[in-house]
Amino acid sequence: MQEFFLSKIKDALPANVSLIDTVAEILDISYDAAHRRTSLKSKLSLEESIKLSRHFNMSIDQLFGIGLQNVVAVEKTQTITTQAELEAYFVASHENLQQILAMKGSEIIYSAKDLPIFYTSSDNVLSRFKMYVWLQLLSEEQKVIAFENFAPSVSLVSAASRLGELYANLKVTEIWDITTINSTMKQIHFYYKSMLLTETMALRLCDDLKKLVEMIEDKVANDEQYKLYYNELLLMNNTVLVKTPIIKTLFVPYTILSYYKTSDTQTLAQVDQHLERQMRNSKLLSSAGKKEQRIFFNKMYKKIQALTYLIEAENVLDFE
Repeated sequence: MQEFFLSKIKDALPANVSLIDTVAEILDISYDAAHRRTSLKSKLSLEESIKLSRHFNMSIDQLFGIGLQNVVAVEKTQTITTQAELEAYFVASHENLQQILAMKGSEIIYSAKDLPIFYTSSDNVLSRFKMYVWLQLLSEEQKVIAFENFAPSVSLVSAASRLGELYANLKVTEIWDITTINSTMKQIHFYYKSMLLTETMALRLCDDLKKLVEMIEDKVANDEQYKLYYNELLLMNNTVLVKTPIIKTLFVPYTILSYYKTSDTQTLAQVDQHLERQMRNSKLLSSAGKKEQRIFFNKMYKKIQALTYLIEAENVLDFE
């Protein structure tokens, strides 16, 4: 089993990187001690196996080849019910992305059912509204408050902003469909109808959403690290595939913000192929002409404008 374990780690390393040197560095042991382990003359301890598996973001059962082919080991991200837990989520996400950013040739592929969380991680009204919605839906207290009374801590807003800024520097491929902004629009309308949002604030959120779409349109035209695909055939599902020169990691949502995380080689190969098929059946807006880009983004702008008209009309046509 140790031989299989070490072979999987070696497969994850670039061709010019020594397995012995890598094991020695990670375990903080001498070259000779690492050589004895890689040549199977000495056994890896459980603690050493865990340290290696964590470094390469792989599961122990997968590395030792003891899992079933139709069973995948996953790691759950933390649950979120409070501001403190949401802040910890942003901090952990930032730390993970920093590690990715440090590796040349790394990229993120994001199948965006909703607006990617990174775009609503900044210090503006739309970002604070998304935090408000998440905590309203996830909190165990079931305490309903108006958005104007929601006060995120300074440290929470700061942690969110750092995450959003970091994402802007990554090589990113996103796959959208025309409904990707629908969830955010529904949330604005729902909380406005529930009288937890004033008309002024609801319209301001619509304006922030429009500015966000404008920013993404500008990225499509001017950011070489950013690719946006428009898929007209499938609804996305917020799956995130992280690809580095050493290893791939998959994040699959199971609640609003929580994800299952796996580095199972077979599963990752299947998901990578699935996303590649999606992209082949999608329109790459980043390389499309201005006409194609405008058609896509105008659909977004018209949706946002329609929501703005609806909010204004409901206020004028209040028969009650």
